[in-house]
Amino acid sequence: MAGDPMTADGARRNPELRRVAMRRQVAEAGFVRVDALAREYGVSIMTVHRDLDELARRGFLHKVRGGATSAPTTTFHGDLEHRMQAQVDAKLAIAREALATEVESGQVVALDDSTTSLVLARLLPERAPLTVVTHFLPVIRALAAQPGIELVGLGGRYDAAYDSFLGQDTADAAAGIRPDLLFVSTTAVADGVCYLQSLRTAITRRALVASASRTVALIDHSKFDRRAPHRLAALAELDRVVVDGGTAPRTVRELWARGARVDVVEDC
Repeated sequence: MAGDPMTADGARRNPELRRVAMRRQVAEAGFVRVDALAREYGVSIMTVHRDLDELARRGFLHKVRGGATSAPTTTFHGDLEHRMQAQVDAKLAIAREALATEVESGQVVALDDSTTSLVLARLLPERAPLTVVTHFLPVIRALAAQPGIELVGLGGRYDAAYDSFLGQDTADAAAGIRPDLLFVSTTAVADGVCYLQSLRTAITRRALVASASRTVALIDHSKFDRRAPHRLAALAELDRVVVDGGTAPRTVRELWARGARVDVVEDC
């Protein structure tokens, strides 16, 4: 039917529907060319560029020469689906170590909106009863039906690219809670300092770090090969850092030299 939002004609007429469709197409294909998108949606090359610029600004994809990609690069951390599929064994090894050595029944445990924290969240029912504080909707979904888990959600402005609540309102909510333990990750590590791609993510995680009695960073080896603009914290300022066995020994030695308390675990 002409004008149906689910048709190419509907997407051509409605910029937001077109961007949703483009976002899904890039996520599914991994890379899509600008000229192919223009033909599919019956719009100009310039219109596609504007759409991709907006989707890149929101964090859904990364513009590259000739098109757009959802795969991580050294400066783009990838969309949520790609992040969940990356370094699966390393994240599981890190999460199991964190569960075994850090989590005790009865604690108030805070989780950031990293995919490593999501892997850990799925293990937390083993330590129930627990109170879990988070602003990450996938964690809430994973734990909502679990007996012995009390959930505290930190609200604020929802960001679809991260499937979480982010920004100053979320940071203000975090400041009002004193968790026993916070698990946090990062987009990149450079010179012993954690950096994040999104300013709103940085604002939220800084508040979580400031409010927690103890903070443990969960970082897989891929984070040491990336760059991001917004400072979170020096690893030496945190209580503990857990990395996987794929982390270069030289990197671990450098972190120790900077005063970070780093433990290395082997992948599953």
